[in-house]
Amino acid sequence: MTTTIPTRRRPLFGWNVADGAVVSRYSLVQTLRVPELMFFSLVQPVMFVLLFAFVFGGAIPVAGAALMGEDAAMVYRNYLMPGIFGQTVAFAAAASTVGMAEAMSTGLIDRFRSLPMASGAVLIGRTFADAARQILVLAVLSITGLLVGWRITGGFWNAVWAYCLLLIFAYTVSWVGAAIGLAMPNVETASTAGLIWLFPLTFLSNAFVPLSSMPDWLQPIAAFNPVSTLVLATRELFGNPTGIQPDYWSLQHPQLYTLVSCAVVIAVFATLSIRKYKRTTAR
Repeated sequence: MTTTIPTRRRPLFGWNVADGAVVSRYSLVQTLRVPELMFFSLVQPVMFVLLFAFVFGGAIPVAGAALMGEDAAMVYRNYLMPGIFGQTVAFAAAASTVGMAEAMSTGLIDRFRSLPMASGAVLIGRTFADAARQILVLAVLSITGLLVGWRITGGFWNAVWAYCLLLIFAYTVSWVGAAIGLAMPNVETASTAGLIWLFPLTFLSNAFVPLSSMPDWLQPIAAFNPVSTLVLATRELFGNPTGIQPDYWSLQHPQLYTLVSCAVVIAVFATLSIRKYKRTTAR
């Protein structure tokens, strides 16, 4: 007599979440085993803070500094820090690009394919781990900012929400990076492709200079850049100077525009990434 043990299939959403958590834990453990990677990912944003605060800070005026009765350089440091935060979390996409390309080239993805796991779990876990790494980066940056004179004056819960927005954005761009990494033939190409689009994304924004200082034809592009609205939203939440803002809807509702942008980008690039992953691993 043969006894059949009934099995229950896990829901697709729950399967992706559970398996994604395993992949995320694996990625984070790998980071701990290569401390040099985390060290150099912390050095770059700290260098940006020090360079802009002490080298360029006195040369970049922020509207309203004289009215506030504060030193212009100190006002700029408070204006600068949310911009550094925004740039740093945007560059989380580069790590996703290189990491995904490396996983494809080293055969790690083939090992995951041999396991009974959801097809989207690898991408979900990888992008979540890349965003989670930014918690330590933001903590180190915050300490650096406090040392150079940056202060939070917008209240505790506003600051918490500002950090949450930054992590949401980091998770969003990680999906973009994963999509690019899957499309690259090797790690060398991925390292270049993962960075080349981030420079215009971050520098065509209000991260380092007020939008009012840009040419008129460039201001609309910068105003609807999600990095600009992310940075503006965090400046408002931290209670830092915002400068004079052009009259655009995105800048009038920076938190809403940032969240909507993140939702749209995740929906588009998560779909593209998972489809590309399935086609690539099916070969």
